[in-house]
Amino acid sequence: MQMLISIIIFVVLVALLYMAMRNGLIGKKNQVANAEASIDVMLKKRFDLLPNLIETTKAYMKHEQTVLTELTALREKSHHLDTINKPQLDKQLSAAVSNFRVAVEAYPELKANDNTMLLMRSINETEEQLSAARRSFNAAVTRYNNAIEMFPSSLIANQMMLTTLPLFEIADTERINIDAARLFKQ
Repeated sequence: MQMLISIIIFVVLVALLYMAMRNGLIGKKNQVANAEASIDVMLKKRFDLLPNLIETTKAYMKHEQTVLTELTALREKSHHLDTINKPQLDKQLSAAVSNFRVAVEAYPELKANDNTMLLMRSINETEEQLSAARRSFNAAVTRYNNAIEMFPSSLIANQMMLTTLPLFEIADTERINIDAARLFKQ
């Protein structure tokens, strides 16, 4: 009788441990989805700012028509955003917004315009929030990947057919310092 009770207790503990690990994996998977959705929200906010940015700066940046053309083209692409092209479009938009910032810093008369300054603050805030969302995503992916690769939860992860996810990374070209002089010569 004592042995039967011990076996039942052992089986219950194993079942509880299994459920806890399985629920933990599901929670981590959902955290990754939530973090990815946060990036989408910030990208949407960024894409929504671009039309206002373009309209406000058209009158002030005729000499920087290439920057506006690039921003407009990328804005149009954002309407057809899908999961596969999202990282590539995000990189292109980051470069275009960076070029815009350089142009604003180079032309004091543009900086003096209140609308442009308000938009620049909004863009900076959005970029900071997007950066925070990317860091949050990478943290969630790291926790998730650790959980599905570490024993004993890896056994349950294999049973659930969970696979590791890639971190959100920037392109190698974005890792180098921006050469502002070269940008203005183009």
